[in-house]
Amino acid sequence: MKVVYTPAHLLHDPHSEIEKGTVHSPFEHIGRGEVIREVLSADSRFEMLSPSEWGIDVINAVHNPGLHRFFTTAWQEYQDIIGPSREVTPEVFYRPSLRHKMADGVEPASITGRLGWWCFETTTPLTEGTYVAARGAVDTAMTAMQLVLDGERAAYGLCRPPGHHATTDLYGGYCFFNNAAIVSHHVASTTGVKVAVLDVDYHHGNGTQEIFYDRDDVMYVSLHGDPTRAYPYTVGYADETGSGRGLGSTVNVPLAARTDDDVYVNALADAVAKIQAFGAQMVVVSLGLDTFITDPICDMSLTTEGFRRSGEVVAALGLPTVVLQEGGYDVDKLGINVQSWLVGLGV
Repeated sequence: MKVVYTPAHLLHDPHSEIEKGTVHSPFEHIGRGEVIREVLSADSRFEMLSPSEWGIDVINAVHNPGLHRFFTTAWQEYQDIIGPSREVTPEVFYRPSLRHKMADGVEPASITGRLGWWCFETTTPLTEGTYVAARGAVDTAMTAMQLVLDGERAAYGLCRPPGHHATTDLYGGYCFFNNAAIVSHHVASTTGVKVAVLDVDYHHGNGTQEIFYDRDDVMYVSLHGDPTRAYPYTVGYADETGSGRGLGSTVNVPLAARTDDDVYVNALADAVAKIQAFGAQMVVVSLGLDTFITDPICDMSLTTEGFRRSGEVVAALGLPTVVLQEGGYDVDKLGINVQSWLVGLGV
């Protein structure tokens, strides 16, 4: 299997995050990408490739162009105006109710205000190299997509930063640009191929859901921790099924704590059946391995063998498949878990 990787991800190197009221070392860090690269590079079944450059049009086709514009200058502007700070995190978040009974808000002039205009939470600091790394993740995803369009049965994009929490207008949840949505939109809008995004990350991909919620050419199917207890808390419930033309094209499967391999694989098989019924012609997998039994920030109980079985379920669809990396924070086991899932898919 061809694996797309870029060392540009190393440029997004936060040393701290604000999570659950504390400042601590980030769970999403450069070691995640490197351990996956090391494991796959050592396995002759995988061939490592560098991405091609895809430019910004594919990003702006999915995201508000203002979001991209913000990333190009935000970190340096903060250094110039506010003062030295290795990580840059919002302190004030825009909420429409702040201007209740008034005209709609507009993007603030202050860099401090703009951080909270474009970001929705505190765990996703900007660093000096974040923008270049995020562009590299998009290029990685798009190059994996092109490999599949050119005839590969499956390809894996080692995307870091991840992407599925980024909405049309907002970044957060360790995500800056929505890699899976950018790929899926490009395929659906330029080739007419019906795409299903299968999100198996522990955390619901609120961004991908929002982007495609009213569309019928891209299906979004997510298996994730029940948002009554799991990030992002306010979205990812089973009654969210799409709107307008997209009604029925969103499927959410919230799962209980300590869900094990057998329960998960059965739920995944049901989800795959819905993808078949949709008539998808390509699958884009948002591959999170944070459902692992010892993941430090999640509470499910999948094993390495369960990931292999999951890959086999997706392989049974018999569809061209683009696999893009999302979460997974037990770094010691992340590489072998990715390997196991991809081996199940078929290398």
